[in-house]
Amino acid sequence: MAALCLPNAELHVGVRWAGSAPLTRALSDPARPAVLLYPGEGAIDVATHPPQGPVTLVVVDGTWWQARKVIRENPELSALPRYTFTPPTPSEYRIRKEPDAVSVSTIEALVHVLGVLEGDRERFHALLAPFRAMVDAQIGYAERFQQARIRHQKGPRPPRRRLPASLAHSGGNLVCISGEANAWPYRSSERAAQYPEELVQWLAFRPHTGERFEVVKAPRQLAPMTPVHLALSRPALESGCTGELLRRQWRAFVRDDDVLCSWGTYATTLFAAEGGYLPPVRLDLRHVARTYIHGKVGTLDELLVRLGVGSSPALGAGRAGERLAQLVGLTRFLEEAAAQEDAALAAAS
Repeated sequence: MAALCLPNAELHVGVRWAGSAPLTRALSDPARPAVLLYPGEGAIDVATHPPQGPVTLVVVDGTWWQARKVIRENPELSALPRYTFTPPTPSEYRIRKEPDAVSVSTIEALVHVLGVLEGDRERFHALLAPFRAMVDAQIGYAERFQQARIRHQKGPRPPRRRLPASLAHSGGNLVCISGEANAWPYRSSERAAQYPEELVQWLAFRPHTGERFEVVKAPRQLAPMTPVHLALSRPALESGCTGELLRRQWRAFVRDDDVLCSWGTYATTLFAAEGGYLPPVRLDLRHVARTYIHGKVGTLDELLVRLGVGSSPALGAGRAGERLAQLVGLTRFLEEAAAQEDAALAAAS
């Protein structure tokens, strides 16, 4: 709306502006030096200390998170003289909640700052006409849509499945797995040349039977920090078995009808890339939990606290053994929730 209303405005879309001709041109006009409209440390109040003479006003539009990223990743912008202001009235952007009372939408900020720079605070108020019309239209649409939903509502919604049916009907074939990798730092010559990340520890546990699988595979070349990250000793890692033996022993443990439960897909992807067998039914419990709680899950530790799942003794050596115990606790919780969900669906039908 601002670009359409202001004849001399230029609108450019992007995040990183290194080498950008439009930005270089805008910042290099000595007759109208560029200034940045952005709050923060070192910002000058435009009302009390306005710039002397004409300027090129650079405004970053987007969410607050997006704006911070643009400023952070473009030194040309972060180096500009920075100006801020205190809005005379609260924001009229009623369809969105601002982070605080002094935050306003971009077009409202332009109305105020351009009025100060031009010495005519009323001149740019016309910019608010399309803005207010847009806000009113959005609110009106929301009200009509909500009324339509209420008018056509025919009773409570039937229960819907949020958890995979394989959790409720696993037949006791759930297998929780945890794996760890040996990985050199991303910018190291070893990683780039000949030592990509590789699986070095593979653990599994059957919650219904208590069967456990644990194998350490010797890495081709042990990265210096791998023993620290994995909480395993260097001798334990270097004396591990071969990849072929790991795959053979695992194939004797796992069954085709097992339901493999993991936290993320990093370990399983590595294992499959190295020729390891994986059953066709696999559950990424991080994704399952996200659907179950309708939101972000955070780390596995944070999720277990949120769900009230208590800690259990480690089910193997090192960090992988602790994570496997946590994953088993989460699997049991979700399995019980899936069974309750299945019963509710059956009752509703």
